Amino acid sequence: MELLANVASSTTLGLYTVNAVYGDTITMPCRLEVPDGLMFGKWKYEMPNESPVFIAFRSSTKKNVQYDDVPDYKDRLSLSENYTLSIKNARISDEKRFVCMLVTEDDVSEEPTIVKVFKQPSQPEILHQADFLETEKLKMLGECVVRDSYPEGNVTWYKNGRVLQPVEGVVVINLRKVENRSTGLFTMTSSLQYMPTKEDANAKFTCIVTYYGPSGQKTIQSEPVVFDVHYPTEKVTIRVLSQSSTIKEGDNVTLKCSGNGNPPPQEFLFYIPGETEGIRSSDTYVMTDVRRNATGEYKCSLIDKSMMDATTITVHYLDLQLTPSGEVTKQIGEALPVSCTISSSRNATVFWIKDNTRMKTSPSFSSLQYQDAGNYICETTLQEVEGLKKRKTLKLIVEGKPQIKMTKKTNTNKMSKTIVCHVEGFPKPAVQWTVTGSGSLINKTEETKYVNGKFSSKIIIAPEENVTLTCIAENQLERTVTSLNVSAISIPEYDEPEDRNDDNSEKVNDQAKLIVGIVVGLLLVALVAGVVYWLYVKKSKTASKHVDKDLGNIEENKKLEENNHKSET
Repeated sequence: MELLANVASSTTLGLYTVNAVYGDTITMPCRLEVPDGLMFGKWKYEMPNESPVFIAFRSSTKKNVQYDDVPDYKDRLSLSENYTLSIKNARISDEKRFVCMLVTEDDVSEEPTIVKVFKQPSQPEILHQADFLETEKLKMLGECVVRDSYPEGNVTWYKNGRVLQPVEGVVVINLRKVENRSTGLFTMTSSLQYMPTKEDANAKFTCIVTYYGPSGQKTIQSEPVVFDVHYPTEKVTIRVLSQSSTIKEGDNVTLKCSGNGNPPPQEFLFYIPGETEGIRSSDTYVMTDVRRNATGEYKCSLIDKSMMDATTITVHYLDLQLTPSGEVTKQIGEALPVSCTISSSRNATVFWIKDNTRMKTSPSFSSLQYQDAGNYICETTLQEVEGLKKRKTLKLIVEGKPQIKMTKKTNTNKMSKTIVCHVEGFPKPAVQWTVTGSGSLINKTEETKYVNGKFSSKIIIAPEENVTLTCIAENQLERTVTSLNVSAISIPEYDEPEDRNDDNSEKVNDQAKLIVGIVVGLLLVALVAGVVYWLYVKKSKTASKHVDKDLGNIEENKKLEENNHKSET
């Protein structure tokens, strides 16, 4: 707020004027030169069409001061030795023409002074504010009230810092001024009727009072006020509220419908796929545990169906069918077709895991082996849909009756022999050893680790005579017995190689088969060659006999010719 100077003076139309602030002290110097022979000085005030009223007297000789009995100035006046008059607690009624008089025996001198009093108004307040404004409706926005001003001021309305000019039917301003008869101060009230638009939703309205003070024109502004502007909905919007960007089966989905009016609509009609009639609800519609058949177009509208919006929801799904699944028991050598079928809303990624190790290819079993047994997992995911993953397991058990192969080997020290019983089968067979004759069990054996349905049991012996060792392997499927003759340690015999791994066995078997094939082939070639040679020799002998016979016939003919010739002679 602006502060006014206590007293200001000026000369108006040749008259000396003192500008005073309401409630302060008015000081009026006597602007006359004190003449010689001054007897006394006096002050009076003059009102139009009224007689002068004397208010103060001061003798130049006795130096005493007297104040006239004027009610308006009781206890308010002070007259100094230089005849300067002071009036405390300036009032609006002090706006008068005061005259200083200096009196001698021969003359009376007078000098008038005009007093002007100013009162700064209070800060403007916007009262009786509307709860809200409505578009297309002229409504009382509020009243700007400015109190205790003198002289009266002028009130102006502003919106966002710009003056609001009266416009018929849109901006209507009325100003009322009321004077307080006891104080002479004015109260101004300016009312504003206003028809807003949507753009006025955040507009700041203020009012400013323009008034005059001792130093000139000044202004005071009210606090800004923002009004809630109501306007109808022009557009409806539907959207999906979800924790992720994609929706999968089992999720909860919330549809939210909103209108751009103010206040926004509180109720809507929601249209669900497959439903002909709308469902009346608040601005949200919740669907729990959605399934794939919830995929489709969803709509919402105002209750009167005047406006509508639509959105499409896709509920992603992922199905996995593993055949067979669970625990499956098969026999070694059997075939087992395995299929993992996927049905999904988008392309899915499928991979296999066996015993916690990811497989490079899908499992396929044309002839089951023990190493094929294990825990298989078919797992699939939709990478674009967070949290959508499926998996199913297959626990494959490959069973087999015990199979035994026995081998023997003379140790390098020539003092003992190692006999090995190679066993295959699942469940793991229990192995026993016996010696033929005594039939006693041999407990001092060593077993290798049971891997992929195979292991071996080994004993070391030093027989003094020929013995027969029997290896017995038994599981829930069957009991298998195999015996092996072992010569005394002193008798040399063919030593068989000890335990070999499967790969080496297969390689040796393949090599043996190859060698046998080559030998058989060579024998066949030799046999054919022998047959051919025999046929050749036989044919040669037959030809020789024919030649000899022919030669004998020729010699006999010669002899007959010679005998005939002799007879003729």
